[in-house]
Amino acid sequence: MNDNNKIQGRGPWLFLRNLVIAALFLAAFVYALTRINLDLTLLVKNFSSTVKLWSAFAKPDWSVLGEGVTLLIKTLYMAFMATALALPFAIVLSFLGAKNLMNSPIARAIYTFVRGFASIIRSIQPIIWAIIFVVWVRTGPFPGVLALWIHSVADMTKLFSERVESIDVGPMEAIEATGAGRTLVLIYGVIPQIINPYLSFTLYRLDINVRMATIIGIVGGGGIGMRLYSYIRKWNFPKAVVMTILIIIMVWGIDYLSSRLRERIETGGGEKTEGFSI
Repeated sequence: MNDNNKIQGRGPWLFLRNLVIAALFLAAFVYALTRINLDLTLLVKNFSSTVKLWSAFAKPDWSVLGEGVTLLIKTLYMAFMATALALPFAIVLSFLGAKNLMNSPIARAIYTFVRGFASIIRSIQPIIWAIIFVVWVRTGPFPGVLALWIHSVADMTKLFSERVESIDVGPMEAIEATGAGRTLVLIYGVIPQIINPYLSFTLYRLDINVRMATIIGIVGGGGIGMRLYSYIRKWNFPKAVVMTILIIIMVWGIDYLSSRLRERIETGGGEKTEGFSI
């Protein structure tokens, strides 16, 4: 039987398999609808209860603008400090968590521990870490920085490690052939290939931390998010709107600058860095 006959023979089975998958997906979707009590009519029936909120956008209370800008700067500092403090830890752990560099039995055990540690820490969202650290060191920017820091270490370790695992082994083998030790192989064979991706990933993580810094403020993590939540709880929507506008401007600005800088890094001044993208 030639290849065409084999393909034709599998045709009905492939169709049946896809049909079963589609039916299972549809059944899961319908079941999920029944479990979450989805009622779109409530969007219309209860719209009147949100009129006070929407009307606040037309009449924001700009008296808190100065306070908002100060808190905005503090939020940026939180994100920057968390990213900067996480970077050296992530760089070191990324080499320990790269499978292609950890070959001996002891090194493989270290690799397994590092990657497992990163996976566990990443699975816990920053807002949960913020709650833990608020209980630990009380409210304010400090627990917010700690929450962003520990999640950044784990996230950047995973991203960095995967980048190290995808490097070209040619330069490493060429340097090893000269009789160079492991340290020189890392310096001249690995680091030149990962500098630009590491910078790009770091900027990407800073972008994430800026957005997350506003969210963890809800649970007492400090910054502008904490004040926004305070105004919302007091139903002081005109002041909350000003904080919201400032957050939108901050997130948009950081996202724009981060994307432009990452684009410059990835292209390397005109040539795109092969095998890397965010």
